[in-house]
Amino acid sequence: MLPSEKDANFCTPIASRRVKTERAARHIGLATATLETDRATGKLGIPFYKIGRAVIYDLDELDAWLAARRHTAEVVA
Repeated sequence: MLPSEKDANFCTPIASRRVKTERAARHIGLATATLETDRATGKLGIPFYKIGRAVIYDLDELDAWLAARRHTAEVVA
């Protein structure tokens, strides 16, 4: 028997990569308020989707956003 979409444990691979603000904030190590502020200002450019009143973040897009901001220390010898 296949799980139905009404089953609480059913999750497609695509749907499991889409999360709400609280989970997205934990994933990238920021406060939920930071994500909420960025949605209004766009200052950090954190990618998100808005469907009606729902706000959704894609974990793959958050990983890419975070990786683009990676820095390493430059050692001057």
